[in-house]
Amino acid sequence: MDLKELENGVNPDVHWYYQSKKLPLFNYAKELVKHGKPLTIVDVGAGSGFFALELEKHYGAGISKVYLVDIGYSESEIAATRGQKIEKVLAIPPIIENGLVLLMDVLEHLPDDLAMLKSIKQACVGDNNHFFITVPAFRSLWSGHDVFLGHYRRYRIPMLREVLEKASFRQIKNYYLYGTLFPLIWTVRRLNNLRQKVAASNMQPAHPVVNRVLLGLTSAEMKLASANKLFGVTCVGEGRI
Repeated sequence: MDLKELENGVNPDVHWYYQSKKLPLFNYAKELVKHGKPLTIVDVGAGSGFFALELEKHYGAGISKVYLVDIGYSESEIAATRGQKIEKVLAIPPIIENGLVLLMDVLEHLPDDLAMLKSIKQACVGDNNHFFITVPAFRSLWSGHDVFLGHYRRYRIPMLREVLEKASFRQIKNYYLYGTLFPLIWTVRRLNNLRQKVAASNMQPAHPVVNRVLLGLTSAEMKLASANKLFGVTCVGEGRI
């Protein structure tokens, strides 16, 4: 997750966006844990590590190792976790086996998204590695939010699928999240763009009542999200590496 959003006071442990966004990831990991040996989680661009840590907390013994990969970690952070089940590192492990690689809103920050995917492909050994990727969707939603967070692009399904195929990722499944919120967010960002507001994150702490309503709405949507190929705020890619 983007640490700039944490700086705005967003608490992912309660915020509707993060609590609903983890649900499709949980559903995907559930099938992998059910049918195979314990997974190695490699969370690339992990930041706080929210999504990987939630997986480890939820599935416990179904997760054998968690690598939190981020160039922003300090030497003291790395030293404190070295050799532990949950380990902070600066680079992708040289060998990934029986892995689930996460890129949760990461590719849009990279000038060369294909290079990142190829480096992950190169590290994967065997035929039992999987991926779960989220990226911001639709160029029409581009706003000061993207500028503030340092995004290079927003994706649609064909665009994300193309770069995944070029990196030789396989059995790719794509869909959108937050389709129910798309019209509202599109309108708000269009208005903000017209007003030429200063670049800033749209992710803010929500009033408890608003947070509860949005969490209920988006959590219900997540049950059918994998069927949404039309539009949304987030684009998902999942499959084999």
